Amino acid sequence: MRIAFELPNQPDVVQLIDELDAYQKPLYPPASHHGIDISALSMPDVLFAVVRDATGNAVGCGAICLTRDHGELKRMYLINRCRGQGIGKQLLAFLESGAQARGCTLFMLETGCLQTEALLLYKRCGYIERQPFGNYIQDPNSIFMEKRIVSPGGQSC
Repeated sequence: MRIAFELPNQPDVVQLIDELDAYQKPLYPPASHHGIDISALSMPDVLFAVVRDATGNAVGCGAICLTRDHGELKRMYLINRCRGQGIGKQLLAFLESGAQARGCTLFMLETGCLQTEALLLYKRCGYIERQPFGNYIQDPNSIFMEKRIVSPGGQSC
């Protein structure tokens, strides 16, 4: 597997985002779906990473939207056959490292309460639950988490 920062508007990556939406949208009401689109993922303040298998196929992706005071994880996704192999952990660490290189020391996220695999990954990687942040409001379908890096080379997955 290879993880690299890439543009999100590639056809195989767009397909991954579509698969993620197809998975998430039936789980939650529309007001609880907080995914961002390809144009938002293409903004200069977004680090977008793609996981590719040995044949070059896109099998996962994730992003960190950088703000003045934190980075927000968005659009983390791995296809089924790649789960349970530590790739999600590697992708998360890659994104965090890229954001840290740009001075980010606080990472936040919102994920659905039914996405137990994602919740376990984030907890194993040092994320703790918190209250809603930014423009989010309290939602019984959402879990909000954060991770603070206190020093360079600090806690990782």
